[in-house]
This record gives sequence, structure tokens and C-alpha cells, in this order.
Amino acid sequence: MKQQISLFSFSLVLLFLHCTQTLSQSPTSAPAKAPTAASAPPPAATSSAQASPPVMVPVQVSKGPVNVIKILQKAGGFAVFIRLIKSTQEDIQVFSQLNDSRDGVTIFAPTDGAFSAIIKSGVLNSLSDHQKIELVQFHIIPRILTTANFQTVSNPITTLAGSGSRFALNVITTENMVNVTSGLTNTSVSAIVYTDSQLAIYQVDKVLLPLDIFAPKPLAPAPAPPKPKKDDGAESPLVPEDTSSAVSCIPLNSLIIFGAGMVAAVFTL
Repeated sequence: MKQQISLFSFSLVLLFLHCTQTLSQSPTSAPAKAPTAASAPPPAATSSAQASPPVMVPVQVSKGPVNVIKILQKAGGFAVFIRLIKSTQEDIQVFSQLNDSRDGVTIFAPTDGAFSAIIKSGVLNSLSDHQKIELVQFHIIPRILTTANFQTVSNPITTLAGSGSRFALNVITTENMVNVTSGLTNTSVSAIVYTDSQLAIYQVDKVLLPLDIFAPKPLAPAPAPPKPKKDDGAESPLVPEDTSSAVSCIPLNSLIIFGAGMVAAVFTL
């Protein structure tokens, strides 16, 4: 009997130990699942989130022309030229040329130091609005000219200001230099500010002065003296009568009366 009781007690102790071990392990097993639940989100959701922006807002490469003003501002040293471009609205002309034409644009950009001479002398301020437009246009060529093109380009080059002897612009290349001359200005390209397939901007250290604005124009020929006008109602000038060998003229009526008197006198005799 005692053995049965002791065996039953031993069984209860084993059961108690087993329950205690089970209860002590159950709290630790629960957190083990937490990292699994808190792991990275499903890959499908991540891929869809990354792919949605291009579908909703597709990223397109801009095909519009570059901003010439911003390029010059970023390069620095072209404040006067930028001001002239804006005041004459030639930036709109350049934008239109780049946007509507495949020929491109080439710009010779004078530095601020290049403008100092004509600013100090008052020449720049004395120009009319139309002359300022022509001055800016004289620095813009309505086609792209790379450094390689300078070697084969035909002179004179046509600018936005026009062509002809009064707006002649010539480019002459040597071994390592590109010389630009207008007839009044002789300078060279000192730096490449910007270049791509549609736009080329070159730095020059002198303002290109066109002959049409800064060269004295030839004087017009003096007008011919006016021809004397004929006046039909004017009296002819009196010519003095030469009486040195003149013969007196007797009126015809007096001559007839004198003849009749002579005949009557003869018949009375």
C-alpha cells in the first residue's frame, strides 16, 4: 500500500515538472514568431510601389531648347550682354530659332570687359533701340557652327542682323585660333562657353561692331542746282534800238495821203 502511494506521489511530481517546463517554454516560443511577422513586406507590394510612379507620371526627356540666359548667367562675366539680350527681346528670337528650326544657333558672347570701352565712351547709351537690336543680332548666327565648321565656313557669315558689306562678319582660322572680324573689330574666340548639337556659345573679348552702325555712312551727293523755269507770261526784255544808221519809217496811211495830195497838185497845174 505504501508503495502504491509513493508511486502515485512520484507520478504527480513528474506531471508537475512537465507542466512547469511546458509553461516556462511557451512564453519564449511566442516571440520567436514575432520577427517572422515583422520581416520585410511581401516583394510583390514593394515592386508595385516602385513601378507605379513611371506609369502614373511618365518621365519624359525634355526636347525643348536650352535656356541661353541661364547658360550665360551660370558661366558668369556676361551681365551686360545678358541685359542687352533681354532688353531687345532677342532671347525670344533665339528660343524660336532653337525650337522651330533644325539649323541651330551660334552666339559670339562678349564679356563685360569687352563692353567697357563703348560704355565709358557713352557710345552704347547713345544707340537707338533699333541699333541695339542690330548690335545683338550681329553676334548671333542662325545655324550651328562647331570649331571644325570654322575651317570650312564661307565668308562673310550671315547673322540675324543681315548680310552684305554693312553687316559683313568673317571667321578666319589658324593653327590654334579662331579670329573673328567685322571690319571695325578684330578679335578671337577665347573660350567655349557651351556647345551641343543645336547650340554653340563662344566667348569673345571684344564687341563685334558692325559697319552699318559704327562706321560713318557715305555722304549723299549734293543736289544739282535747279533749272531756270520758263514763264510764258513774262515780257521779253527790251533791246535798245540802234539809231546810228536807222531809217525812219513813215506810217502807211500818211504815205497814201501824201501821194494823193501830190496827184491832186499835178492835175491842178
